[in-house]
Amino acid sequence: MYTYQYIFNQANSHMQEEQSTVHEQTANPQTPMAATAPQSTLAKDLMIPVSIVLAGIFVGAGLYFSNGTGGSNVAGAPVQAEQVAQADNTDKVNPISAEDDYFKGNIDAPIQIIEFSDYDCPFCSRFHDVMNAVVEKYPEEVVWTYRHFPIEQLHPQAPAVAIAAECVGELGGNDAFWTFTDAYFAARGAQDGTPHDVLIPRLALEAGVTQGAFTSCFESGDMTARVQADMTNAGETGGGGTPWSILIGPSGKTYPINGALPQSAIEQLISVAKAEA
Repeated sequence: MYTYQYIFNQANSHMQEEQSTVHEQTANPQTPMAATAPQSTLAKDLMIPVSIVLAGIFVGAGLYFSNGTGGSNVAGAPVQAEQVAQADNTDKVNPISAEDDYFKGNIDAPIQIIEFSDYDCPFCSRFHDVMNAVVEKYPEEVVWTYRHFPIEQLHPQAPAVAIAAECVGELGGNDAFWTFTDAYFAARGAQDGTPHDVLIPRLALEAGVTQGAFTSCFESGDMTARVQADMTNAGETGGGGTPWSILIGPSGKTYPINGALPQSAIEQLISVAKAEA
């Protein structure tokens, strides 16, 4: 039913309509971003310290994420469709927790959707819009959380974006996390090629986080373990690319959502989960 194929050279070609089951795997080249956008005054003030942080964290993240525990497959060989089809490990997903997750929707909803995603994945940007629409349509029936699965081979700076998002959430709470996340995906989905060392601090400030607090958190590396924990669980559940999501139904049964499926497919899966409760 689902495929693991990915054709990356079409990823940024004006976001043309492709098969919704296509998603990113870990052995494809990175597509260049668009032209650089102008930087704001506040972002300019942060550009030098944060660019230094980014430079260090990219190196550190490369070593950390490629040698982390678990089967995230970020730095290893791509997961083949045959391997994934042999076993359904989606029941190993960690359920959504109000204490540990940033979420949208009703935390007590009968339908949970856990998304493992990469901030620089074009298909993830598209699926982000889908999930926002789903939660808006089913505000009491669905709760959705975003967890990190940055594929460093394709997007070398994605781990840094994930760490930045965690800092924003740590400092500003649930709403700030989603303000940052929604704005980041909106920018990249619109082919905004603003460099990471400009876009990240700018969006953090717009989410309500102060410059000093954000820089301190980012430099500390305290959020790296959170990102790694998400990546590990993504691998444990069978994730081989992004977006990789799992729906937990009212009965506790789990359903894989492999790739950037359209809203209609997610709604059908919700109906199936409710019927099988």
